[in-house]
Amino acid sequence: MKKSRRTFTAEFKAKVAIEAIKENKTISELAQIYQVHPNLITHWKRDFLANAGKVFDSGKDESSEIKKLKKENEELIHQIGQLSVDINWLKKKVL
Repeated sequence: MKKSRRTFTAEFKAKVAIEAIKENKTISELAQIYQVHPNLITHWKRDFLANAGKVFDSGKDESSEIKKLKKENEELIHQIGQLSVDINWLKKKVL
């Protein structure tokens, strides 16, 4: 019989990772308490620490990304309009 995989929420992963970072208990103890493999806890801890700096990033980086995407979108819409005009002109020339 096939056993389905367990999925864990981001909140659960963060909770376990924070417990591992505190180092009040060993990874093995935490694995027994939360009934997960110790390698998972280590992986979650590593990911948590690697992405911790993103919490303090200012929104300016995201807004500049959004501005770039909007500008690119406008350019593409303009290009589509120009191509539509060209196609219509060519259709009239052929007929």
